[in-house]
Amino acid sequence: MTPGPNNLITDVAGLKVGNAQDERLKSGVTVLTAGAPFTAGVHVMGGAPGTRETDLLAPDKLVQQVDALVLSGGSALGLSAASGVADALRAARRGFDVGGQRVPIVPAAILFDLLNGGGKDWADNPYPALGAEALAAASDVFDLGTAGAGAGATTADLKGGLGSASTILPDGTTVGALVAVNAVGSVCVQASRCFWAAPFEQDGEFGDLGHTTPDPHAIPPLKTHQPGQATTLAIVATDAKLDKAGCTRLATTAHDGLARAIVPAHTPFDGDLVFGVSSGDRNPDPVLLSHAAATCLSRAVARGVYHATPAPNDTHPCWSARA
Repeated sequence: MTPGPNNLITDVAGLKVGNAQDERLKSGVTVLTAGAPFTAGVHVMGGAPGTRETDLLAPDKLVQQVDALVLSGGSALGLSAASGVADALRAARRGFDVGGQRVPIVPAAILFDLLNGGGKDWADNPYPALGAEALAAASDVFDLGTAGAGAGATTADLKGGLGSASTILPDGTTVGALVAVNAVGSVCVQASRCFWAAPFEQDGEFGDLGHTTPDPHAIPPLKTHQPGQATTLAIVATDAKLDKAGCTRLATTAHDGLARAIVPAHTPFDGDLVFGVSSGDRNPDPVLLSHAAATCLSRAVARGVYHATPAPNDTHPCWSARA
């Protein structure tokens, strides 16, 4: 398996990603969309999730496809980013047709970044406008690191960020991952520069530092013990043909990628969530597809932290500053 041409989730044909962020706010929004509705599922393994319209992604629910997925900072306040996206899609005549009325289907998930040193004293909620801006910016190529939903993200001991990666299976099927890394745990092995995801690195995409042996008795660094103050959000996508049940299974297996790249993951204080997306008609081996989703997501986690950049009033250092 090799990375796609851009090593981004948008290597899956038809998908586009847009970012919007506010430097003073130290927060932002990331939107994944496509030129036509696409199939999606979701699986939540963290103990403190914040979501909108994820129930409709269950296989037994009426609506079969969505118009966009939104990842946002801002905790529960950031869920309104999806309203900005939905309004913009409706203005473009996108959405589920109900008697001639268009209702855009825009599931969303949020992470907590309210205590990261940014200015949160807004008079009006900034997230609807950030959502609309991110949708308008949707493209095949987008920034990683301190961008979009990863603009204010942190981990136990480093700045987090927005990461993405892709891989092409031997039969030509493409798998991509997108993640906003804002974890209770750490992505590096015990204060080193080496990533937990190192075994899955391809083409030196996050420093080519190789492996280090962890102390099996060491207690990992932890960012917080306060409920709801973390959360890693991810999307895994493929051009394989999957229904909602298949997308849900893809998302479920991709959680292994979080557990391989973040230690610890899926804690009671994270809201860790993965969306699964299908936008094609290929029929790969399902076991290989699941494996690719997990390894691709591990790589995306490391890339998000690797590409983070410093900013005034940061509460956490960047990986690039670690000796």
